[in-house]
Amino acid sequence: MKIAARLVPATFVKRDNRFRVTVQVEGHPVWAHLPNSGRLRELLVPGRRVLLAPAQAPGRRTRYDLLMVDLDETLVSVDARKPGPLLHEALQAGRLEEFAGYTQVRREVSYGQSRLDLALEGGPDGGRCFIEAKSVTLVEDGVALFPDAPTQRGRRHLGELMRARGEGHRAAVVFVVQRGDAVRFSPHDEADPAFGQTLREAAQAGVEVYAYKCRVSEGEVALDVPLPVADLAV
Repeated sequence: MKIAARLVPATFVKRDNRFRVTVQVEGHPVWAHLPNSGRLRELLVPGRRVLLAPAQAPGRRTRYDLLMVDLDETLVSVDARKPGPLLHEALQAGRLEEFAGYTQVRREVSYGQSRLDLALEGGPDGGRCFIEAKSVTLVEDGVALFPDAPTQRGRRHLGELMRARGEGHRAAVVFVVQRGDAVRFSPHDEADPAFGQTLREAAQAGVEVYAYKCRVSEGEVALDVPLPVADLAV
């Protein structure tokens, strides 16, 4: 996924609330929108270099969107809106062998009490496949971890995927690791043991679990190679 805007370097100052941060641009403090409700404590460190996209919508109180955090050795995309579009882009390009053979791809599909990111239709057996994508930014010792905070919404999505599977559909959750330094994925039981347990129950019920890391640069974020998924045994 190409980034249309030329990104603006800035220095992180503080997080004001869930979706707004204060940064310094050319020495001046300004507000930026943070498109991610996760804790991100290991990333949003005062003094750290971040990259911003100028806001396009008129009348906004925040002049920028904070899109990336620079860890020197790697760039981390923190835009939690990206995983669904990244998967859609890769599917349209035929780059995901796990989901080959479907003739239609729909985005933002209502199912049960939730909206899931993707629905694939017209598969080899005529069936449907529901997919929910999750944004991962936390990596510890090469292990990508999700979530970084308790997520009732994440558990609800897994419940809907299990329901879809029980009704005879294919169902999958895909963890999109928005950085390139991970070597495997695991549920983050320390942050949310209930999510980890639900993920394991979903896997036992036939929900497929995948993880991919991304290539991240100032000009593009793209789905890269799959990662092994660990610690799903009940």
